[in-house]
Amino acid sequence: MFSLFKKKKPIPEPGDLSVLECDMHSHLIPGIDDGSPDVDTSVALIEGMIKLGYKKIITTPHLMIDLYPNNRSTIMGGYEKLMKELDKRNINIPVTAAAEYFLDDHFDSLLEKKEPLLTIRDNLVLVEFSFASMPLDYKQKIFNIQMKGYKPVLAHPERYAYLHQKFDVYEELRNAGCLLQVNLLSLIGYYGKSIAAAAERLYKMKYIDLLGSDLHHERHMTNLNNPFLHQKVSEIATTLPLLNSQL
Repeated sequence: MFSLFKKKKPIPEPGDLSVLECDMHSHLIPGIDDGSPDVDTSVALIEGMIKLGYKKIITTPHLMIDLYPNNRSTIMGGYEKLMKELDKRNINIPVTAAAEYFLDDHFDSLLEKKEPLLTIRDNLVLVEFSFASMPLDYKQKIFNIQMKGYKPVLAHPERYAYLHQKFDVYEELRNAGCLLQVNLLSLIGYYGKSIAAAAERLYKMKYIDLLGSDLHHERHMTNLNNPFLHQKVSEIATTLPLLNSQL
């Protein structure tokens, strides 16, 4: 009975994510990875991003040779089809395409062959580790990326559970010149409490350079409309020099 008298957590006023201006991590090109399966879904998700206040979208399909064997041709071909549909429906928001590169032997070969990478802007290239384990040669991989003239942006570092007890690695990555991009939904516990705690710690350490939606589907979109998330993003954006608005 005493629970009736407990103070309820105040609900923030509805807001949006316009403070970020640009989202630089999503999976909106239809049918080429685990993101949007078709054009109609892509359009609906993009309309949702507009309602959230975004002014620009950089979509980043997976390039993971064993699961999603994409390349510049498949990504840009899908992108052109999406852009034609957006134009047909008079949906006006700048959308560009890059890629989220899985750091494996195939990625190493792309660097060796000097294949031009799809960047989120200028020389910024979005990369990801395996969720199972960190590359043993991660320092060498970061170095190789830089030697080819690129600046690596590590996607969702808070989601690599094996780093939660090795926070010094985050410092090593930043000292090595790697930017860190945290997923928005990590901030509200969507992926679990430990990931939320890691995201919060990265924020307190001022290690977050970019925030990205990592938008795949409608369930993500529903959670991106959480007013507590909007409040948290506003706090972070006024505290840290996030790079989103510069993209």
